[in-house]
Amino acid sequence: MAKQTVAEQFVDILVRAGVQRLYGVVGDSLNPIVDAIRRSRAIDWIQVRHEESAAFAAGAEAQVTGKLTACAGSCGPGNLHLINGLFDAHRSMAPVLALASHIPSSEIGTGYFQETHPDRLFAECSHYSEMISSRHQMPRVLQTAIQHAVGRSGVSVVSLPGDIASQTAPDRAIEHALVTARPSVRPGDAEIDRLAELVDAAGKITLFCGSGTAGAHAEVMEFAERVKAPVGHALRGKEWIQYDNPYDVGMSGLLGYGAAYEATHECDLLILLGTDFPYNAFLPDDVKIVQIDVRPEHLGRRSQLALGVWGDVRETLRCLTPKVQIKSQRAFLDRMLKKHADALEGVVSAYTRKVEKHIPIHPEYVASVLDDEADDDAVFTVDTGMCNVWAARYLTPNGRRRVIGSFTHGSMANALPQAIGAQFIDPGRQVVSMSGDGGFAMLMGDFLTLVQYDLPVKVVLFNNSSLGMVELEMLVAGLPSYGTTNRNPDFAALARAAGAHGIRVEKPKQLRGALREAFAHKGPALVDVVTDPNALSIPPKVGAEMVSGFALSAGKIVLDGGVGRMLQMARSNLRNIPRM
Repeated sequence: MAKQTVAEQFVDILVRAGVQRLYGVVGDSLNPIVDAIRRSRAIDWIQVRHEESAAFAAGAEAQVTGKLTACAGSCGPGNLHLINGLFDAHRSMAPVLALASHIPSSEIGTGYFQETHPDRLFAECSHYSEMISSRHQMPRVLQTAIQHAVGRSGVSVVSLPGDIASQTAPDRAIEHALVTARPSVRPGDAEIDRLAELVDAAGKITLFCGSGTAGAHAEVMEFAERVKAPVGHALRGKEWIQYDNPYDVGMSGLLGYGAAYEATHECDLLILLGTDFPYNAFLPDDVKIVQIDVRPEHLGRRSQLALGVWGDVRETLRCLTPKVQIKSQRAFLDRMLKKHADALEGVVSAYTRKVEKHIPIHPEYVASVLDDEADDDAVFTVDTGMCNVWAARYLTPNGRRRVIGSFTHGSMANALPQAIGAQFIDPGRQVVSMSGDGGFAMLMGDFLTLVQYDLPVKVVLFNNSSLGMVELEMLVAGLPSYGTTNRNPDFAALARAAGAHGIRVEKPKQLRGALREAFAHKGPALVDVVTDPNALSIPPKVGAEMVSGFALSAGKIVLDGGVGRMLQMARSNLRNIPRM
């Protein structure tokens, strides 16, 4: 019986760790690994057209499943292409193992063809980045990398020269049981008691929720009811906390709406739940703040804390809720619920008049119809830029839908490759890529990956022939827009030429039928919707402080447009306020 090679051993360890796919582009130094996958029945090689797409796809799969995923790139420029997608996965806390294959080990340090130093290059976007310089280091380095990716929720990178991958694995390689699930983290009793004291002493409490509230919806609602707290959220917390939420006061941040900003500034105690909300300009500096997070390095890095609590949101609230006193006064909560409803009433009419006749089509209308027509368990992948606005305002969470985007790294072109990773998990689940024309064009080559694997991803293309968010940034800064216009082809015709289903929509009355046609199609489809590039308006008054930087100014401008079904929910919450 032939002895196992290092490449075969590498693949076997990935399989033991639960990895089902390796996304990448083949290349010389990577060939031993790819060949080992070819001979394995337990793992698939997914051929993409650009390594950046491989990293985005792996990151999206990890976010949807919560499990370890993997991607790979060949030596030099091949693995270097992974870096942007890996930055996004790392900042999204997605457990991803990246294989950066390397030049022949004997040539490292000589300026050899395609030589880079991947163990150094990927250090900033990973928890662990090491090179295997001897066959005897396998499998310990790979196992250590897996433990870092899973245990710390982020990226690990292993650099492996192709010649070492081809060598025979040692007879007595050290292997250990892999840990591929994270434990729950509970704060100590002293922290819980101190937190309970702060809660009991506060008259007005607001909860602000991020992605760390995943799986804790029931606990957050129970705690909010006990202390009569309005509940706001960041964009990454929307899918986990907004649905079935009678305490909802909207979202704060650059794309914020409703009364979340007021609720966080007018309370006595603000409790940050599982959020590393980056925009400290939107957080109060004169309110007592408590932060609960499973990542201790997040505690206090955005605002001054009265108390930092290291723990899972769900486990912390399970311990805390029984200890705090039930508050009977809900005047603050009711006032914030009314402010929220009033705020939504004020913007909901902006794009409801003659919207079905307006040409070019309002992008808000597209997002609203898409929200109506998409499945209740659809996965939406959302391009950075204006698509973020439409997703934040119009996609209705329900506990089953998922919304994936480059919400922290903020990369263009993320939606299409993320849709690839989301669709491979379950070909029967509806996956919708909300793509801007700029982002789609940037990695458009991987639309061919949908065709190659017959992945039924539906690309809804918001085609305004411009980089809309960049234009907004320029206008806020008092600059004329420049270099933001795209001369676009008929993307639907390109889709058909590639072997997919393509539909071009130029009139509002065509939209609903086009979406239904695309969703009914069994394979990949693209709906090219020509949208109005002037969808956003700037308010009549722009203060001097608003031109100092986009992070502050964009959050203060009025993004005219509706808010989808959120107004209906706000009205319902108002009706449910107890009458004394």
